[in-house]
Amino acid sequence: MVKFTVVLSFLLLANADAFVPSTLKNRQVCRFSESSKSALDALTERQMQFWEDVGDGLNDVETVFSEDGLNIERIRAFALSAQGKTSAPTRYAPGHKPSEEHVEGLTAKPFWNSRDEPDKFPWAEKLENNSHIVIQELQEKLDREAQEQSLFASDSAWQNNVMGKGWSAFRLQRLGVWNVENCKEFPKTTELLRSLNIPFAVRGVCFACQASGSGVQPHSDGRNFILTSHLGLKIPDGCWMKSGDEEQTWQEGKLTTLDTSFEHSTGNPTDDDRHVLIIDYWHPDLTIAERAALEFVYDLRNKFESGNIPFRKPRALMQEEEGQGLAGIFGSLFGGGDKK
Repeated sequence: MVKFTVVLSFLLLANADAFVPSTLKNRQVCRFSESSKSALDALTERQMQFWEDVGDGLNDVETVFSEDGLNIERIRAFALSAQGKTSAPTRYAPGHKPSEEHVEGLTAKPFWNSRDEPDKFPWAEKLENNSHIVIQELQEKLDREAQEQSLFASDSAWQNNVMGKGWSAFRLQRLGVWNVENCKEFPKTTELLRSLNIPFAVRGVCFACQASGSGVQPHSDGRNFILTSHLGLKIPDGCWMKSGDEEQTWQEGKLTTLDTSFEHSTGNPTDDDRHVLIIDYWHPDLTIAERAALEFVYDLRNKFESGNIPFRKPRALMQEEEGQGLAGIFGSLFGGGDKK
């Protein structure tokens, strides 16, 4: 864990120019491939710059972890897949729908049981044993919000297109950053979560409410290298969640864990709202080096898409232009140019 933190700190310092404001109007610069198209010229110059910076950062990560005999070849393959330079990833089971943002060789199953595999989820038992802290804080907040703004009112409108109007969230952490103001609403829950050494991934932590009589339609998040656990907080009888071809329900104070690269959906056919705490974290099959590499890639992606990294000419294009210039010089010297 110490080396993981040191590596990320080093990479952030190495990319200090990420904090220089960009004047570019188009900030959607590093969107990962949405198809298997592999031609280099399908990438914009900004995307080419992003992937060159990814390559540089992965080299730095590998240099540090190679001392421990660890490699990141699967993450290099992930980068090629995300650019659409390799064939579409394999579906490992019914309902599995991985995207190009894919790491090969990870265990794939619709649901996981943290109690059956405590070595893969060393933090899970303590979280369940202290779930009363989370449940109590949520209930206190719900009791107060009858006179205040709704807990789930402000943070979820953008999610409606994907999750449906009955689903809403209150985020404690997103993209690796804790929301200080939101965490003040749940200080004991935040303290508990931060004490458990959960390997939080890029999506984050949130309270989620599924309104009475609503559900989330089948969808896949695509990324097979992140697992998601739901801690049951207020679960009316009759609620369900389907992942792949399996269906489960939640239990209050217990974790329900799924791989969201499987097509999944939820339903709440009851007269009461359903509440869970959602936690996203790195797949346990990833090595610490692979986690550091993915952390770097997505941190860099966020900086690019926020416009915080200035534009530079991609090296590949500069080399191509230099080559064309030399070809012209040699052509004029040795009669290889156009003749009119």
